Amino acid sequence: MHLRPFRRSAEDARLRVLDAESVLLEQYGDLVRLAHLVLPASLGRHRRVLLAHSLVQGALSGARTGPVERSLWVAVLRGALAYGHRPYPWPRLPFVVGLRLFPRSGGAAELALAQRLSEVSAAGRAAFVLCVAHALPDAAVHDLLKDAGAADPADALRAARSVEAGLGESAAALLVAQEFDACALQAGPTDLVGRRRRARLGLGVAAVAVVTAGVLVATAAGGAAPPADRSVPVAAGGAGPATADLVRAPAGLWDNTSRVDFTAWPARGSLVRDEALLGRALTSWTHRPAGTRVALAAATTADPPVSAPQLLYAGDVDGRAVVLLYDGQRLARYREPGPSGRAPELSLARVDDADVTTAAAVTLGAEDGHARYVLAPWVAEAQTRDLTRPEVLGRPLRVTADGVTDPVPVVPAADRCGSRPVLQLRSSERIAERHAFLLAGLGDLSPAHLTYTPLPRRGTPPARQPREATGTAALLAWAHQACSLESAGSTGVRAVNVWDFAEQQLPDGGGRAVWSCARADGWRGSGDVTVSFRTSRDAADAPARAVARAQETAACSRFGQHVVAARGWRSPKNRWFVLAAGSRAVVRLSVSGGVSAVKGARTLAVPAPREPRVVVRARLNTGEELDGVGSR
Repeated sequence: MHLRPFRRSAEDARLRVLDAESVLLEQYGDLVRLAHLVLPASLGRHRRVLLAHSLVQGALSGARTGPVERSLWVAVLRGALAYGHRPYPWPRLPFVVGLRLFPRSGGAAELALAQRLSEVSAAGRAAFVLCVAHALPDAAVHDLLKDAGAADPADALRAARSVEAGLGESAAALLVAQEFDACALQAGPTDLVGRRRRARLGLGVAAVAVVTAGVLVATAAGGAAPPADRSVPVAAGGAGPATADLVRAPAGLWDNTSRVDFTAWPARGSLVRDEALLGRALTSWTHRPAGTRVALAAATTADPPVSAPQLLYAGDVDGRAVVLLYDGQRLARYREPGPSGRAPELSLARVDDADVTTAAAVTLGAEDGHARYVLAPWVAEAQTRDLTRPEVLGRPLRVTADGVTDPVPVVPAADRCGSRPVLQLRSSERIAERHAFLLAGLGDLSPAHLTYTPLPRRGTPPARQPREATGTAALLAWAHQACSLESAGSTGVRAVNVWDFAEQQLPDGGGRAVWSCARADGWRGSGDVTVSFRTSRDAADAPARAVARAQETAACSRFGQHVVAARGWRSPKNRWFVLAAGSRAVVRLSVSGGVSAVKGARTLAVPAPREPRVVVRARLNTGEELDGVGSR
């Protein structure tokens, strides 16, 4: 955005409006992008797009005083920032009936940026767009935010610069990607089945209205009309959504949309027409009957849905009726008592921004050491494999026509990790050619997606994206990390990535060591990391040696691309050493404590007393200093 002078107050109001309209049309795309990114993602993609256009088209009324262009940007910002406190009436122009509009989906980098932006305030998102996409100086951004009513423009600028620092030079390129372009849209149908049902209901209400009107006319004319029937259908109000309002996606939607997630699941299962069961499931979420056992995943609220949820599955699973619902942010699993007579159960888990992998399976229940899953309609092939046996191929897993799997073994907590079964799924070629991926059940409704980032090689980008953990190198790395998965159980984990960030030759014939950082990302965006290393002398399934841990950190992610760690190690000749290693940008290592040493390299190995305790620091090629993972 380049602010330029316009004709001043000497011109009449009509010319000023024409000026404003000209500027608005010229910068329409930039203004809509700004509004779209500032508005909360909880609105849903369709409504957020329409509201962004509505805010921009309504900005002309705010350009009455001051520089025209600046007035337009302030008006759009003010409307977007105020949305959460002062909801706009709905519908507003533009208004679309019968279609869902949404931007085209971006890649992993765009999705990561969208997730990061969702963690900052609306003002912080606004500052990020103005600073990065339009290269405005901080002072100009501060003034725009202040005039738009932001409570703390300085704090918003700090948040924006923090996000920008994590992205580096790619920030501006990501913002102009199709993921954030609310003017280049795709269109898809609304719920066709639900639309027909509502149309029939509308006709019925209209008929009742006609009859009622006739009675009123007759009464007004003095006729002796009989008492009217007062049972007129009304929409559910404070009582919450009814079973008739449940959203049911068309069966083939997943093959005709760029949003391949839970919204593309059709309603499946033998009990999807059991209105009594669906009513009990919905009531358990909206009104919480006494006796219902409720389980909440990490960072998940127990609030009832604000609108009618989507029905994903309803069927009989091992003698218990199970219903799966989705409200755009959370999964709800309702399970009725089985033969043992236990109380009904309601489990809620956060799954916002799920994608083709993290929306590919949901746990229906676990009984007798086994779990059943229901798979997404785009899953073309299902197998199970043991993570601790990378050389053993996956075994076919039988799946019913409704997407329900045969029982899959679950590793008990007391098990000494003799095995670690996971799902290996393959997407339909209509989604992605030869796209296979791994999911690990950790006790949550949604299994965790397992990925792998290989060792850096010459000629490769400094920040490589995680890849599916199905290749040979990935399976070998995961064999050493398999047993550590149990520590992440039932903590709301969305994905776990193993990043091999360094390798070194060990002294005394110790072989080659590979240093790894395993990052478990939660649905709220926070992550816990464990740094470990393995050697070429270790057995294929030997657990990696833990070096350091950190919680609620950006380390080992796109926004924390540098890492360093150190630990004591005993060689095959029974001598002790301090080993240290850093990621690609590390140019100097220093250790202190039980041993003091400095080396201008990415790895270090120095003799040490028995079981040494040291602190490690690194210098990056930018001149910055980096503390070891887990350092205070």
